[in-house]
Amino acid sequence: MQNILNRNAHVRLVGALAFVLGIFHLANVSGFLVLSTTVIRSVHLTIMMMLVFLRPWETSSKEARDVHWYLSVVLLVASLITGIYLIIRWDDIALSGGLTNTFDLVVAGIIVLLVIEATRRVVGNFLASITIVFLLYPFLSPYLPGVLFGRGARLESVLSFLSLTGQGVYGIPIGVASTYIILFTIFGAYLSEFGAGNFFFKLSNSVTRGFTAASAKTAVIFSTLLGMISGSAAGNVAVTGSFTIPMMKKEGYKSHQSGAIEAVVSTGGQLMPPVMGAAAFIMAEIVGTPYVNIMKSGLMPALLFFISILFVVHLQAVKSGISFDKEGEENEEPLYKILYKGAPFLVPFITLIGMMVLGYSPVLSSFYAIFLIVILHLLIVREFSKEFIFKVVRATINGVKSGVPISVACAAAGIISGILAITGLGSKLSIFIISLSGGVPLIGLFLTMVAAIILGMGLPTTASYLILATVVAPALSDMGVPLLTAHMFVFFFGCVSTITPPVALASYVAAGVAQADINQVGWTAFRYGLVCYLLPFAFFFGPALLSQGSILEIFSTALTGIIGVFLLAAAIVGFLRKDLSLKGRIIIGVAGACLLSQGLVTDAVGLVMAGFYLIGNSLWSK
Repeated sequence: MQNILNRNAHVRLVGALAFVLGIFHLANVSGFLVLSTTVIRSVHLTIMMMLVFLRPWETSSKEARDVHWYLSVVLLVASLITGIYLIIRWDDIALSGGLTNTFDLVVAGIIVLLVIEATRRVVGNFLASITIVFLLYPFLSPYLPGVLFGRGARLESVLSFLSLTGQGVYGIPIGVASTYIILFTIFGAYLSEFGAGNFFFKLSNSVTRGFTAASAKTAVIFSTLLGMISGSAAGNVAVTGSFTIPMMKKEGYKSHQSGAIEAVVSTGGQLMPPVMGAAAFIMAEIVGTPYVNIMKSGLMPALLFFISILFVVHLQAVKSGISFDKEGEENEEPLYKILYKGAPFLVPFITLIGMMVLGYSPVLSSFYAIFLIVILHLLIVREFSKEFIFKVVRATINGVKSGVPISVACAAAGIISGILAITGLGSKLSIFIISLSGGVPLIGLFLTMVAAIILGMGLPTTASYLILATVVAPALSDMGVPLLTAHMFVFFFGCVSTITPPVALASYVAAGVAQADINQVGWTAFRYGLVCYLLPFAFFFGPALLSQGSILEIFSTALTGIIGVFLLAAAIVGFLRKDLSLKGRIIIGVAGACLLSQGLVTDAVGLVMAGFYLIGNSLWSK
């Protein structure tokens, strides 16, 4: 392919395909185009896979590079042909009641193979391997023992279901990717292209100015703001860490501490509404609840995690003797000026959230938010220039390109969910987890946590949640856990898998930026993010954490939750006005966990434990 396309032509082709797909989606949501769901999904996945196979492969071997390029040409052409064929054949297959011919099945098989190879290239071997394992299960199940035994399925039935129906590859996951997610990635790209990143950094820096651990608190706010729309904790670390980690190191944090803080807050950004790493939209579809309910349910746990990290960095700074560096403070802009200059970004963001709260679809809300970014920029600069056109084009292209890994992961997840539907493997796995737990909810939750962390390791947020929603969450539902709670539970643990050793991807990226020991950053991040491992258990036992209940219950939960995460932060750092002993850390940590849980008894126990310890050790006296 390198002989066919020179570098400039290759870049232009990638840009043209991405721009066409972006305009296609914007035109569709605006009502300019009116197309069926299947056509939208087919066009979306076809172009996304073409973009994958247009990616160059960096290697020193010319022979390997040439083989890769020629193979990519074949895969590129196959993606285009199969995509066009399906678009033409969809209606005929649907109107015939699902009748297919031999060529239909060949195309279906090619699509499955293309999805697996695309997944391997842009998401990684782990998800590709999981997809292959599930794909083989219908044919191997008659030979497997115990709960994994199955009657099997014919190849024709499997391929037809996976690629020629509105399920499998073209099911809910790719449907969400081709509507909600793609519009939000384009929205994020428009924010970035028009300067929102610089505004968020200035805003974060201004809010924390003058406080102890100002740089770390800036990192917490900045990385959370950008992380919630990035869709990847590791990716967010790579982007924001280049700013925040050197700041923290300069202020006095050790290299491994700086890397760990950035890894944790980038992970926390995936939990923060309204976007929640793009997983919120899929959750709304799977659970069958309005998107605003997902936002509402996820808000308090995310805020408590966010607050816990602020407590951790503050206490770590006080313990380490890190003081505020006043250098350059006088030259900083006041907050009101930063907010005024940032209005072109704040107004679209507020509009986005406001429209969704009022009941408008996330797709339409994001479209109007994008439109506002463009209009407000034109009103400010008062010039329709060539540079403005370039910004619009670049933002559209970058938005589509950033959605490539998510879309491919969604297609792979569609294969997994399709196999679960065909074989009934999902219910078997649920029975297996329930039997291992002995019907004890706490044991079932623990087993689900372990499965969620293992399956989520190394995957972007959306891909991780999709796997867990189809494989693990049904087990919790079968144990009587409310559907939304079950999905929130696995979502949280899928996110924190990025800071859970030994495969703590976000931590390892942060270690590279911080030039620190990988294992040291990984275990420090695990410790700093400990609250996030407790929150899912807390909202299982206390649904008020998910904003379910009366206003009084929610308020009291928020109050005791804040006290609880403060005590947990003190136990994590080992400091509360002075260094805590091991015994003190245990007592304070248990007290914090009790307060984080819901109930008058646990709240009373937590307050009494903390009160007696503090009074007994005179921590509040001079």
